[in-house]
Amino acid sequence: MDMDVTAIAYTTSIWVLPVVIAVTLHEAAHGWVAWRLGDDTAFQQGRVTFNPLKHIDLFGTILLPALLLLGSGGRMMLGFAKPVPVNFARLNNPRRDMVLVALAGPASNLLIAAAATALLHATVYLEGDLRQWVTLNLVNALRINLLLCVFNMIPLPPLDGGRVAVGLLPTSLAVPFARLERVGFIILLVALFLLPYLGEKIGFDLNIFHWLVAAPTEYLMTVFLTIFGLLG
Repeated sequence: MDMDVTAIAYTTSIWVLPVVIAVTLHEAAHGWVAWRLGDDTAFQQGRVTFNPLKHIDLFGTILLPALLLLGSGGRMMLGFAKPVPVNFARLNNPRRDMVLVALAGPASNLLIAAAATALLHATVYLEGDLRQWVTLNLVNALRINLLLCVFNMIPLPPLDGGRVAVGLLPTSLAVPFARLERVGFIILLVALFLLPYLGEKIGFDLNIFHWLVAAPTEYLMTVFLTIFGLLG
């Protein structure tokens, strides 16, 4: 029993820590870019910070991603943090700046993924269990940040990709598309959970998460590892 608890604690530590860092910097990046572009709402509420307690939602940031990652062997993750408040009307150029604010989160995840990959070279200076633990944290940081980046760039409000689409589409299309934000997460839950279940029943692959997120993430991992000289 004690070994089971230790194994669970160890596995949790190598997943939850990268998730917390990834989500914290993702949300802080949204707030920072909005602040620099004219809207200080997030800054005034203390959300432009690296303090994870300001961004973490216990269920959405820790429990849900951890359960999905552990249950899928790292192939699936869905989670959320406390949304960073942004008053788009206060931005210097609302249409353009909405796109930049939305892109800031996924861009931060790409930077963290790059840093984690580069730091894998430094693990040769560590030994034993510490080296293994740090290596697993860095590999998981790479995977999690790429997952977050790809997932959030799905062009569906309220995801960042949806906000980018709203900012780029002509007004006649952007306005009705933006209204999807009210039901965006319901659409996601149906696509990620109900469709695969129905697909299993009818013998047809309806795993949209694999097509849209898992496969692109694995490809990007190969690209990052190759660029940083960790794959031949």
